[in-house]
Amino acid sequence: MAVAGIDIGSLTADVVILRDGEIISDVIIPTGSNSRAAADRALEAALEQASLKMEDLDYIVATGYGRANVSRAHKCVTEITCHGRGAHYLDPSVRTVIDIGGQDSKVIRLNERGEVQDFAMNDKCAAGTGRFLEVMAHALEVDLSEMASISERASRSAPISSMCTVFAESEVVSLIAQGVPREEIISGLHEAIAGRTAGMVFRVGLEKEVMMTGGVAKNRGVVKSLEKKLQCKIIVPPEPQIIGALGAALLAREELERSR
Repeated sequence: MAVAGIDIGSLTADVVILRDGEIISDVIIPTGSNSRAAADRALEAALEQASLKMEDLDYIVATGYGRANVSRAHKCVTEITCHGRGAHYLDPSVRTVIDIGGQDSKVIRLNERGEVQDFAMNDKCAAGTGRFLEVMAHALEVDLSEMASISERASRSAPISSMCTVFAESEVVSLIAQGVPREEIISGLHEAIAGRTAGMVFRVGLEKEVMMTGGVAKNRGVVKSLEKKLQCKIIVPPEPQIIGALGAALLAREELERSR
């Protein structure tokens, strides 16, 4: 029995294929301007990686903001449910999931069965998301992947007063002009993201254990800052970007078992 989960986000299209409950393939590609085409490309790449053909898949569940554009999906499910299910599969002790993706962020509280009990979501602007960090990296003329290591050199954090991407970029440019070291600015950005995210966590209700998913979870600087704000250790999966797709694949397996 082979099933697939497809997570179409604003920046990446992610696919996970499960066979007999085990992950046999996972793919992450840029979404680009056409989410339907990205879904097809990602699924084809995942099938090739698993040495499978389309007809070998018994069920497909799509999630993410572009889930309605996945023509091959048998069912669409919200990313809140999928991230919760994926996190619970990796670690059943997890009760709080923090997902920071390309254009939105969310905090999900789970019960012992991995079911969603409550959640908070910021989907109105890119503040504190992957896109926010991309814009700041460009303003600072540093590589996005190097921001965490650069921030580790900071002896202090430059205060960032605005989380609006437009205003924060202007603030960063002003700090650079004032001669503030880049590492201090980046550290301040990480602190600002952590503060905003922690506020969402406390609104939902912090329960341990805590797992962080999404592309921003790869930024150790943000994770460390958030650990300080929450005063607890945060679990980061080996590949945090595929958790939504993993959850979708697990739901696909459940749907298939129910239908049989």
